[in-house]
Amino acid sequence: MEEKAQASSNNYAADISSIKAAQERISPYVHKTPVLSSETLNSISGRKLYFKCECFQKGGAFKIRGACNAVFSLTDDQAARGVVTHSSGNHAAALSLAAKLRGIPAHIVIPKNAPKCKVENVVRYGGQVIWSEATLQSREEVASKVLQDTGAVLIHPYNDGRIISGQGTISLELLDQIPQIDTIIVSISGGGLISGVALAAKSINPAIRILAAEPKGADDAVRSKEAGTIVTLPETKTIADGLRAFLGPLTWPVVRDLVDDVIVVDDEEIIEAMRLCYQILKVAVEPSGAIGLAAVLSNSFRNNPTWKDCKNVGIILSGGNVDLDVLWESLNK
Repeated sequence: MEEKAQASSNNYAADISSIKAAQERISPYVHKTPVLSSETLNSISGRKLYFKCECFQKGGAFKIRGACNAVFSLTDDQAARGVVTHSSGNHAAALSLAAKLRGIPAHIVIPKNAPKCKVENVVRYGGQVIWSEATLQSREEVASKVLQDTGAVLIHPYNDGRIISGQGTISLELLDQIPQIDTIIVSISGGGLISGVALAAKSINPAIRILAAEPKGADDAVRSKEAGTIVTLPETKTIADGLRAFLGPLTWPVVRDLVDDVIVVDDEEIIEAMRLCYQILKVAVEPSGAIGLAAVLSNSFRNNPTWKDCKNVGIILSGGNVDLDVLWESLNK
């Protein structure tokens, strides 16, 4: 119970109470996603794998959970002014959809290098697209100007307690569906998803292991864990376009304290995991969503004696908004 005491004693941006409140708030608007398994993938991995299919979620990714929690937490006066965010894809679409569900405007700052399919989702859900350059600095500067011009409410993609709480509802569902899970592998970028998952899961089962999966070309989380402070990179280079953000001041403490390890994989391993999802699970998963499977199949995980007792592993398939042109090119390499 020591770990549970640690989790509850820290002043994190979210906790099990806020996550349960988020579940109640968003339940009319999101799907309870299914869990898939495969004897073939169990055999390949040497473990029992349980895939939480957030790729089947509204908007095609887990992001709608946090977005709905944030949007439906607003007062009527706040909501009337609309919302604004900056995002390369799934959060942008999710906030657009959540705003549409509440009937309010959504101003979405999107970098020019965002995947076409994700931009199309924003437009489909009624978000107003405002373009920025590909850098985080440009995204933030453009979003700041939109805030000044519109008076809208900023909904950060991950560094927001409402977002973290919404994402944590995944753990509530998964551990209700498969109580015997002893390990959850989660993709990591800005840390909103893994923070919510870790806070909820460790409150339910303090002994559960939370492992982050990270691309080699954007490995700031493992460097941050090693340094004991947030590390950012001068540039990122990975096929996993959804995993290029850096940890924030609200997500870092949770990652620092409650994430047991970070497994780093290269793009080739991610592409192979996408192939296995497509061929065996019959599910199209974007690179950021497939990285959890890549991690559990990696030599760094399989050959690490620390994780030999990880027998029942939950893997979050975080999204399915894949650019099909990129998918075919990747699978044909």
